[in-house]
Amino acid sequence: MTPLQLVARPLLGTFFVSAGVETLGEPEPRAEMAGPFLAKLREKAPGLPDDDVLLVRVNAAVQVAAGALLTVGRLPRVASLALAASLVPTTLAGHPFWEHEDAGQRAAQRTQLAKNGAVLGGLVAVISDAGHQARIHALRARARHRRPCPVSAAKNSMPTKKPMPAKNSMPTKNSLKKARQTLSQKGSSLSPK
Repeated sequence: MTPLQLVARPLLGTFFVSAGVETLGEPEPRAEMAGPFLAKLREKAPGLPDDDVLLVRVNAAVQVAAGALLTVGRLPRVASLALAASLVPTTLAGHPFWEHEDAGQRAAQRTQLAKNGAVLGGLVAVISDAGHQARIHALRARARHRRPCPVSAAKNSMPTKKPMPAKNSMPTKNSLKKARQTLSQKGSSLSPK
């Protein structure tokens, strides 16, 4: 993980944890605000529960859990995908600037929608980080080569009843002969011991 990711992901994650905890504490005002949006959504998805407060709580719980995962760097792409999926309906339900008549409220809601759009852009950047797993594996492999694992070192130092030879651990006479021939053909000389 790059130093920027070490800073950016926790900033994104804590934003959602904070918002989710706040919503879980008082879901009723947000459920009331989301009511018209959820009514329209139920027309397209009839299986959606009728309890608006329950849906707001579920959305908030997803934000807290996925935000915490993103903050600590666990499953960042999955967490960001869950957060993006929860942010879209939250934004559409909570900031419909096009429905406000007052210019001040309209501008405030438009700003909030733009802010959520920017946060969504950050989540998409984490989701699209295809090299994340490759970097993690490379860093882990590099770390394994630098220092021995204490567990494997302990296993290697313990006596065994009957040591099992590794398959193909010793070169055969034929493989040594072929290697010498190959080296001598390339101009190198290999003196037998």
